[in-house]
Amino acid sequence: MGQNLRAVAAISVMFALAGCTVGPDFVRPDPGLPKRWFADGAAAAPADSEGSSATVLEPVDPAWWQAFRDATLTSLMQRVADANLDVKTATVRLAESRFQRAAVASAQLPGLNGSARYQHQNLSDVSAKGSLIEGLLGSPSISSAKPADLFAGGFDASWELDLWGHVRRQVEAADAQVQFSEEQRRDALVSSLAEIARDYIQLRGTQTLIRIANHNLKIQQDILQLTQTRQLQGLTTSLDVENAAAQVEAIRAQLPSLQQQEAQQINAVSFLLDLPPDALRGELATGKQVVPMPARVPAGIPSDLARRRPDIRAAEAQLHAATADIGVAVAEFYPSIQLNGSLGFDALKVGSLLTARAITTNLGPSISIPIFQGGRLKATLELRKAQQVEAAIAYHRTVLRAWHEVVDALIDYRTERQRRARLARQVEHLRQALSLARERYNDGVTEFTTVLDTARTLLQAEQDHAQSTTNISIDLVQLYKALGGGWELTYPNAPPEPPISAQRPSKARKPT
Repeated sequence: MGQNLRAVAAISVMFALAGCTVGPDFVRPDPGLPKRWFADGAAAAPADSEGSSATVLEPVDPAWWQAFRDATLTSLMQRVADANLDVKTATVRLAESRFQRAAVASAQLPGLNGSARYQHQNLSDVSAKGSLIEGLLGSPSISSAKPADLFAGGFDASWELDLWGHVRRQVEAADAQVQFSEEQRRDALVSSLAEIARDYIQLRGTQTLIRIANHNLKIQQDILQLTQTRQLQGLTTSLDVENAAAQVEAIRAQLPSLQQQEAQQINAVSFLLDLPPDALRGELATGKQVVPMPARVPAGIPSDLARRRPDIRAAEAQLHAATADIGVAVAEFYPSIQLNGSLGFDALKVGSLLTARAITTNLGPSISIPIFQGGRLKATLELRKAQQVEAAIAYHRTVLRAWHEVVDALIDYRTERQRRARLARQVEHLRQALSLARERYNDGVTEFTTVLDTARTLLQAEQDHAQSTTNISIDLVQLYKALGGGWELTYPNAPPEPPISAQRPSKARKPT
């Protein structure tokens, strides 16, 4: 009775120890983000007198591209998750991390192996093995010189008790790596969405420049025809005609490079959707310039950035994994206990193999205690601590970089929209100036060079205005990317806390 009680007590102690987990528990770091994006208290930028939209502290719409109100862009964005090669690669890596996690977690369960063996022996009468077998068999009817058939089979089981949380910390680290891979996939999607939008907006901007060039080419051809008519009437010289013809050719010379950019930008969009070159030419051949003018542009909430940006979440997962690895290294200092057992059958005849007399058993624990490892365990622990510090620095760097990217995008958007409004006024003034210059030239009041200079300046101003419109749209895309928007629609429901049983509430502390 006493022996049974001691056995029960020993088992109870082992299972109690199995709930122990050494090493530091992971505590989510404070990203240290501000309440407002700008130090002067400005949340973002107010709407100005030109009618530009205001940026406000509001959550970002996951489908942020719909603010551009472009059906073709929306269609392209809806294909990214299924078609983009970077997203596909990240999806495969996520699957790999899940398989790796399953392999690590298998150590929490006992291992069971089965075996079967047949052996035919014919030993010498005068050999040591032959004499030994004859003595063991204890049967004079079976001579060691005669052939013997040996049949054996059975099962071997082993289970290492996770007394110090060695395996649990490994599973915790593997879970964090799965989360890291998930965030990497989300980050690939966010980047691909932004890249598609940026290339599409640049394409529409290039097509707008082509239309502007063609429109101004028509104006210059009209001016050339006018100068030719005036030359025939003796009202002007051939110099004016040559200058007008040169301006026509200057505009024509711009078209090939613009058409080259258009073709390359269409191919860039095709590549991002895993399509061959020129596959989208029919769909993207024509379209209006993307002009974003929503009434309010959400600038996000600073405190939400760490949970919205996949790269910050990925850096946090790496820090979590590095913290768990410290626990794995600490557990190496403690003894490991393994329970081993086997059940087998040995017989000289196959018919006797499954009888009670053929049963063999083996059961008992084994313990391994690290006594001297030449400093390996200590060095490994210090390495894991250094890696955790490195991961903490990487996390801080990722947060700081994200903060800078958001503020820079807000500044770019605010500055470019002011520039665009002023360019629009310049274009209006130059159009009126060109009309007046042509009238005065027809009346013989002004020189032809005034008409040419005004037309040339107008063309440049229209191109600058169109490029500014493209830039402001790209600035918005960059802002939405910096805010980490877009992944929620495709890969939602990220666990807010790592699903690790070893994590438990504790006071925040710096990484060790």
